[in-house]
Amino acid sequence: MSRTNFEQLLQAGCHFGHLKRKWNPAMAPYIYTERNGIHIIDLHKTVAKVDEAADALKQIAKSGKKILFVATKKQTKEVIAEKAASINMPYVIERWPGGMLTNFPTIRKAVKKMANIDRLMQDGTYSNLSKRELLQITRQRAKLEKNLGSIADLTRLPSALFVVDVMKENIAVREANRLGIPVFGIVDTNSDPNNIDFVIPANDDAKDSVEAILNACCTAIAEGIEERKVEKADEKAADAQAEGEEAKPKRAPRKARKDAEPKAEEAAAE
Repeated sequence: MSRTNFEQLLQAGCHFGHLKRKWNPAMAPYIYTERNGIHIIDLHKTVAKVDEAADALKQIAKSGKKILFVATKKQTKEVIAEKAASINMPYVIERWPGGMLTNFPTIRKAVKKMANIDRLMQDGTYSNLSKRELLQITRQRAKLEKNLGSIADLTRLPSALFVVDVMKENIAVREANRLGIPVFGIVDTNSDPNNIDFVIPANDDAKDSVEAILNACCTAIAEGIEERKVEKADEKAADAQAEGEEAKPKRAPRKARKDAEPKAEEAAAE
């Protein structure tokens, strides 16, 4: 069963591409027609691509791995933050920190610095500082929170990137390509789909369009996470049952019990 349908995508305006003069020829296979100088995306292909991407994302989530969502465009920031947070996945909605993937240890240090500031504030270490010094530290903490707060739980490189507007987030895409991290991307008619592993051809500017696609993908991820929990619970139950059976005293084989019965009678007669 398809995770989204033609009508849903049509109502969300997923089919509106960019002006014909701004198009990228590599997107030709996904373009249905041109109307009033604007390219119209083939939504039948979008439906198929959403399903393909959603299935792959579900398997990544089911294996317990993280997917990093990236969208720094003003109109899509809130949607990404809300959807990614709802499935407990990391996201970047402010400026992409250069080297976030290719220089991941440095980013982790910055995140740890944020945690250290919190710890020192709580244990009273900063209580003797002047107001000015305390203000500087507070500002530094706020800046770190704004840029890196949403990836504080990302302790290792993500297993996939989900990008809205691959042209705007080209640095993130390049870093992922360099490290062999698969990229899922909402790709508009003005973008190059060649460096994207899972292309979802759609309008990447409209909030409704992005939300419609995210709904399908995040539902699939949530399913993967839930299936993982069920499998883990089944494994624990099976292990507990196996341990219980091992702990039970083993009964003597039936033949041995029969042999023992006459001996018991003889002993009683004596």
